[in-house]
Amino acid sequence: MVTAAQQTASAPDAALTFPKGFLWGSATASYQIEGAAAEDGRTPSIWDTYARTPGRVRNGDTGDTATDHYHRWREDVALMAELGLGAYRFSLAWPRIQPTGRGPAVQKGLDFYRRLVDDLLDKGIQPVATLYHWDLPQELEDAGGWPERATAERFAAYAALAADALGDRVKTWTTLNEPWCSAFLGYGSGVHAPGRTDPVAALRAAHHLNLAHGLAVQALRDRLPADARCSVTLNIHQVRPLTAGDADTDAVRRIDALANRVFTGPMLRGAYPEDLFKDTAELTDWSFVRDGDLRQIQQPLDFLGVNYYTPTVVSATDGSGTHTSDGHGRSAHSPWPGADKVAFHQPPGETTAMGWAVDPTGLYDLLRRLAADFPRLPLYITENGAAFDDYADPSGQVNDPARIAYVRGHLAAVHRAIVDGADVRGYFLWSLLDNFEWAHGYSKRFGAVYVDYPTGTRIPKASARWYAEVARSGVLPGA
Repeated sequence: MVTAAQQTASAPDAALTFPKGFLWGSATASYQIEGAAAEDGRTPSIWDTYARTPGRVRNGDTGDTATDHYHRWREDVALMAELGLGAYRFSLAWPRIQPTGRGPAVQKGLDFYRRLVDDLLDKGIQPVATLYHWDLPQELEDAGGWPERATAERFAAYAALAADALGDRVKTWTTLNEPWCSAFLGYGSGVHAPGRTDPVAALRAAHHLNLAHGLAVQALRDRLPADARCSVTLNIHQVRPLTAGDADTDAVRRIDALANRVFTGPMLRGAYPEDLFKDTAELTDWSFVRDGDLRQIQQPLDFLGVNYYTPTVVSATDGSGTHTSDGHGRSAHSPWPGADKVAFHQPPGETTAMGWAVDPTGLYDLLRRLAADFPRLPLYITENGAAFDDYADPSGQVNDPARIAYVRGHLAAVHRAIVDGADVRGYFLWSLLDNFEWAHGYSKRFGAVYVDYPTGTRIPKASARWYAEVARSGVLPGA
């Protein structure tokens, strides 16, 4: 009898069947799709301020309207149902729920999410709510932002408000999405909001995001039913050396500490890695980590969300290297504190419209590592996808074979990881809709559904129809 593993090894392009109960979904983020930036009590977030600052975002684009999901959510939920999605991962806009980051919730903001969740449930789609996908209330940034401990405390209070309002409907919660981006792109390189360029502030922000996560999990557990699930989503970097030499291997270690273990250490092991402290000793003594913080941060999780797009390739350098090939945007300031003697390299081969290498082996290797490091922690792919230069043809169709090939390759990698022992239980395609792609504005299209921005018209791409069939059948067709 041929086992699944043997079949995968001998015929990698054959149809692949995923385990029964595997969850198929898609994902979005509030600032990228909602619009309605000043409606029903919502006040500016750091991304509103950043996007409205000349020179920050391509073409001067902002999320003021985005894809107008705030008004077209019924249409978007109907699309999800048409595509047969089993789950929808979305984020709550903190400044829509608690505009100043303090005080009581705004009921109109909560009502929007109540209606959204009710419609999802009515159509058999599991809501997966993320508390924070980068839209910090501007008033909290004005008070110091994530480098300050008070922001973590405020986040826990916000988590409690959200749980009280939606906990009877939403059973799956994520505290933070990609805190690495919030800390190191927001406060280190400045290519994300709030646009600050202070390496010590970036490290302080990383710690207080960790603390915010732990405090929020406690707030959620105190309020949610016993069957609710809590998680965090990390963009774990699959870091590879340019050569097999010792210096390049050490460059991998250094970046792995800054990209990954700065979060997995305290969140999942209850300690920061000692090599991280040594690597950054010239910048800070980490005295902002107080007694008891690590106990607060390390909270039991029901699963770990994993975002993956492309691998990272590094080498040792004499200090004259550049971080601009790290895939995270160009800046005169590095998002890698204490890693001045590490250079980043463009991986070989095909790339997406973002310039990111297409390499599903990175996802396989990453899942195998996580399964080995944290064997009792289930995994979900909470973001994976690609931007391409999509357009509607004269017949109104959007054909995107490159995206289908990308997703198929990465799903095959997920399947292989499952066969080889990784406990991966679901996959969320990024993204449901074309949307505001942060500093790239509307120039990059990640969606399974094409959005004509002047009219807001939604057109499911060929990849959406393809993914819908995979989600319905649980079978990945052969290449």
